[in-house]
Amino acid sequence: MIEFNPFTLEGRTVLITGASSGIGRAAAIACAKMGASIIAVGRNTERLNETLAELEGGDRHSAVVCDLTSAEALDELAENLPELQGVVLNAGIDKKVPVKFIKEADLQNIVGTNALSPILLLQRLLRKKRIAKGASIVLTASISALGAAATGIAAYAASKGALISYARVAALELAARGIRVNTVCPGVISTPLTHDVLTGHEDDVAADYPLGRVGTPDDVAWAMVYLLSDASSWVTGTNLVIDGGLTLS
Repeated sequence: MIEFNPFTLEGRTVLITGASSGIGRAAAIACAKMGASIIAVGRNTERLNETLAELEGGDRHSAVVCDLTSAEALDELAENLPELQGVVLNAGIDKKVPVKFIKEADLQNIVGTNALSPILLLQRLLRKKRIAKGASIVLTASISALGAAATGIAAYAASKGALISYARVAALELAARGIRVNTVCPGVISTPLTHDVLTGHEDDVAADYPLGRVGTPDDVAWAMVYLLSDASSWVTGTNLVIDGGLTLS
């Protein structure tokens, strides 16, 4: 019997930002299991090394410590990368601030990290011709950008909404080269980013989800594998909702 796997990432090099923990680490682990060579990017050397230690086929993977909010760091990163068949723009931050108390510094930090940095990194990757024809680009957005409102997350939701709008235009512009651009839009995922929100309240949060639990990083990572693989070769400019049914009502 001939083995057939449309989800394989064999022979592909995938860049993953925010790979030091949470969804980014899970994506790196999942993509490595599917045969990809991973370039893990993050700001913390120790945690990036922990990610590398968990990847199958360790010799084919590498880590790059990079502050993605620095223009100079973005230039250096893009300059030294090989050709990429997959890009996961996942690095992000959150801070709960009611709209009445949003400060300019908060907005610049959240929007700068969550929206400007991935947009400017992709611009450099394209100008340096680091993205192969037929590659797949995945951006981590959020259901908060699709109407799932909650108090205190206006700046975060705005930053993720910017990514969704950007991804649709990028998908249209890059389609002629066969490059696909999609977003994943998770609900609440149990990661270090949501630790403070979930500690002591996970059962209450889970009760809001029809499937009865909050998400795990693996739930998002395997969706990213789909979008990076040939299984999704006719999918571009879309938002893949991963929310346990929360937005059904």
